[in-house]
Amino acid sequence: MNAPHPLVFYNYISLKYPISLYPAADGGYTVTIPDLPGCITQGDTLEEALDNINEARELWIETVYWSNEKTIPLPSKNY
Repeated sequence: MNAPHPLVFYNYISLKYPISLYPAADGGYTVTIPDLPGCITQGDTLEEALDNINEARELWIETVYWSNEKTIPLPSKNY
């Protein structure tokens, strides 16, 4: 098991991660957070896609934090 996280859960949730946004050919958007492996979602509108990636980010961090199976990476500087 990993050592306890240096930041408390709510500090992780408040971190701002860079996103990658891809318009889909048939409409809508796919959004990923490259720093959080597997954190991906989509939305029919830009607003929906951004809301969805925020929710996906929170759920990803919450799942990893409470499972304590891997380390939550800090955001990269790729803004």
